[in-house]
Amino acid sequence: MTPTFVYDGDCAFCTTCAEFIERRIPTHARVIPWQFADLDGLGLTQEECEEAVQWVAADGATAAGPDAIALLLRDAGRAWQLAGGALQLGPVRLAAWPAYRWVADHRHLLPGGTAACSLPQAQRDLLFGNQN
Repeated sequence: MTPTFVYDGDCAFCTTCAEFIERRIPTHARVIPWQFADLDGLGLTQEECEEAVQWVAADGATAAGPDAIALLLRDAGRAWQLAGGALQLGPVRLAAWPAYRWVADHRHLLPGGTAACSLPQAQRDLLFGNQN
């Protein structure tokens, strides 16, 4: 299985970040919105994907949030691998989770974010219809 990085495709901020990854970070992973991913095949749930970005390794092992980002960076090699390794260091990792939570909770206020980014998927479906 190809490693896979799963993000929220309904969030403009997340989509902007995913486009940056695809343009600038030479990962071997598929970068895909969870709304178009085979979540069952990846061993993920919608709830996990709504909570944080997800990494699914070639062997099926998973990681979420900053741990997923660290693995994506390590997969990209070179300088990116150093950044990914640094993100996995104890004190950095400990600080990364609250930082990730803050960004996730405020993504609708960040560049590229929209009001829909702040809503759980169930509310988005009610307001905008199920896009899947």
